[in-house]
Amino acid sequence: MIDRNLNYGRNIIERYLASEGDRPKVILDLGAGQGADILIAQRVNPSASLHAVECYGPYIEILNSKGIQVHSLNIESNPLPFDNESVDVVIANQILEHTKEIFWIFHEVTRVLKTGGKFIIGVPNLASLHNRIILLFGMQPTSLKNNSAHVRGYTLPDLKKFVHTCFPEGYKLSNFAGSNFYPFPPVIARPLSSLFPSMAWAIFLMLQKNKSYTNEFLTYPINQRLETNFYLGN
Repeated sequence: MIDRNLNYGRNIIERYLASEGDRPKVILDLGAGQGADILIAQRVNPSASLHAVECYGPYIEILNSKGIQVHSLNIESNPLPFDNESVDVVIANQILEHTKEIFWIFHEVTRVLKTGGKFIIGVPNLASLHNRIILLFGMQPTSLKNNSAHVRGYTLPDLKKFVHTCFPEGYKLSNFAGSNFYPFPPVIARPLSSLFPSMAWAIFLMLQKNKSYTNEFLTYPINQRLETNFYLGN
């Protein structure tokens, strides 16, 4: 039986956070839900200042009860309430596939991240093995169904291309992993996703910010004259 809890790659998030030897001081989780990822950060680094972006009332109450500082805002149109270069780690796990305004989100994350800071991303993999097979038979990939909440599809090559073309040499991919492997049970899915991460159900990237940022994610769609009316700030 498929274990859909593996889709969230909590063990990967923990490994990425634990690999930060200098122990990040400020950690921000976008779309924190009930706090699974930010509580991993708390366990890995109890002294860190923990922040969550979350809009759903019951989840805000849960996060507050666990001592997490919550910021209720729309990540697709509101600035993050942090100074430039003030955050050590930003987590966006199973969030970006729900959003259209990817240029604004990456702009704000990159603005607040310190140079040397990490952006941890987990997204469903449009190029997972099971999606490749069902698309071969003319079926919609499960990560991009029209009757779901997902509005974007991601693969490792395209996500890397997006980051590099918008912010050249601005980020380095410091870690990559996959989690879950449909349609197999955990005993098979775990080793397969480890051996073939680019074919796993979900992909997880840890991007390291390499240089100072000067609004490249906002100027790219203007310079390219993209016809879609993306939100680029006021």
